[in-house]
Amino acid sequence: VQILSKGELQVSDKERHTQLEQMFRDIATIVADKCVNPETKRPYTVILIERAMKDIHYSVKPHKSTKQQALEVIRQLKETMQIERAHMRLRFILPAKEGKKLKEKLKPLVKVIENEDFHDQLEIVCLIDPGCFREIDELVRSETKGRGMLEVLNLKDVEEGDEKLE
Repeated sequence: VQILSKGELQVSDKERHTQLEQMFRDIATIVADKCVNPETKRPYTVILIERAMKDIHYSVKPHKSTKQQALEVIRQLKETMQIERAHMRLRFILPAKEGKKLKEKLKPLVKVIENEDFHDQLEIVCLIDPGCFREIDELVRSETKGRGMLEVLNLKDVEEGDEKLE
């Protein structure tokens, strides 16, 4: 009854330490899941990310979400290592009328155009930085008044398989 009325629950140092360790691991897992080495396009292991986080002396903030902190960690790690968010692969299907004009507006937000097809409508398959997704989605919706289509083909473009050693 005391806890309910006062709203305070004492957490032991050991419990707090375990909680922070778990958050540290979760943050490293999110970073490893969302990022690649830009040169090889291969994902980093969670252990390697944890080590890099320790190297930059990253300290977990218990009251911030792990996802928020992971994005913060990515920014900090960029200063010391080759790391980048894995690109998303999208497909646009745009009405012919708005297609050409919209393509010009989308160009600065797109990293790589992999395929482009123009018959009765414009179809583009491309890679983007995940940070631009919302902006691109809103642009397609507003410019085509809902007639354009945006499809996520791949949440992260990563090279899979074994690395060839020479």
